[in-house]
Amino acid sequence: MDIPFTENHILHLIIFQVVLLFILLDNIRVTRGARRHPQASAEPMVSVLVPARNEQRSIARCVQSLLEQDYPKYEVIVLDDQSSDGTRAILEHLSPSNPRLRLLDGKPIPGEISGKNWACVQLSRQAKGDLLLFTDADTTHREDMISSVVTTLMGENADLLTGFPRQEVQSWGERILVPFFSWVILCFIPLSLAYRLNLSFLSSGVGQFMLFRREAYQAIGGHESVSASIVEDISLVRRIKSSKQRWRMIHLADLTACRMYQDSREAIDGFTKNLFAVFDYRLIPFLFAFLWLLVLFWEPFFLLVNREYAAQPGMIAVCTGLAFLLWFLTYLDLGIPLWLAFLYPLTILATVIVAGRSAIYSIRGYSTWKGRGIPPVKWRWF
Repeated sequence: MDIPFTENHILHLIIFQVVLLFILLDNIRVTRGARRHPQASAEPMVSVLVPARNEQRSIARCVQSLLEQDYPKYEVIVLDDQSSDGTRAILEHLSPSNPRLRLLDGKPIPGEISGKNWACVQLSRQAKGDLLLFTDADTTHREDMISSVVTTLMGENADLLTGFPRQEVQSWGERILVPFFSWVILCFIPLSLAYRLNLSFLSSGVGQFMLFRREAYQAIGGHESVSASIVEDISLVRRIKSSKQRWRMIHLADLTACRMYQDSREAIDGFTKNLFAVFDYRLIPFLFAFLWLLVLFWEPFFLLVNREYAAQPGMIAVCTGLAFLLWFLTYLDLGIPLWLAFLYPLTILATVIVAGRSAIYSIRGYSTWKGRGIPPVKWRWF
C-alpha cells in the first residue's frame, strides 16, 4: 500500500520552495531597485495624514519624526479619532509650536464605514497637497523619508507607493505573528508579473504607508470607495490596479519603522481582525492556504520523528534548509531580528491557530478593535 509521505512528495515541496525563493529574490531586487532614481527637480506639496485613536504611547514620537523632515513643502494633519486616552492632550501640546501641524477632531462614524476609513476620509478632505501620504500613528520616520519617497514616486511614474516599514517587535506575540504578512507578500506575490497582469489577487498594500497622487486617489473614490473594508490597504491597491493606474511596492525598512502592536494580546486581536478579511471572507481558499502552509513547513519535522516513512534525511534537510532561507532572507531585507527566523515553525503554527480564531470571530461578530465592535461578516465558500 502506498504511504502518504514519500521522497516524491518531499521533492515537490522542495520545488515549490525553490519557486518561492526565486520570487523572494526578485521582489527584493524590484523593491530596492525602485529607490534608485536621481533626486527629482520638482517638489510637489505633500500632505502627511495620520489617523490617531488611543495612541498616547506612540503619537508624540510619530508626529515629531514627521515634523523633522528635510522636505521643504509639506504639512502634517493628525485626526484625533475620538480617543479616550491622552492622545488629544499630547497633540495639543505639540501643535502650537509647529505651524506645519494641524489637528482635527474626528466626527462620529456615519453608517457602516469602518473607523479607520472614516478617519482617512476626513483627513483627505482637509489635505492641501498634490501628494497624499497616509501613515499610521505607530510609525516613526527618518528625516529624509518624504524627499526619498517623492523622488521614488516620480522616478517610477507611480500613482501609489506602498511598502513595509521595519517592524519593531518586543513581546512574544509580536515576534511570532507580526512578520508573517511581510513574509507572505514578499514570497507569494511576484511583483515583476503583478505589475504587468491585471489580476487583483496579484496585488497588496501596506496601510502603514501609502503615498498617492491626489488625482489617482480621487479617481478611485478614496477611502469612501472601500468604506466597509477591514483591509482597506489591499482594497485600495486593487482599485488602483483595476483602474489601470500604476502602483509600486518599495523597500522602506531604512526610512520608516512601525510597532504595529504594543503587546501579545494586541497582536492576536489584530491578526484575528485581518486574516479572514484578506481572503474576502472566502472560506475554502482561506482553509486551503493555511493548511498548505502547515504542510509545507511542518511536514519535514513530522517525517524526522516518523522514520517509517520513505523520505530520506538528506531531502528533509534540503527542504528544511530552504524553508529557513526563505524566512532568513525576508527578515534580513525588512530589518527584523534575524534570530527570529529560527522560529518560523512557531510563526506558521501560531498564525494557523489565530487564522481559525479569525474565521470564527469574523463570522460570529466577536471581533473588536480599539474599543469598537466589528459586525458579523457575510462569508462565502468560494
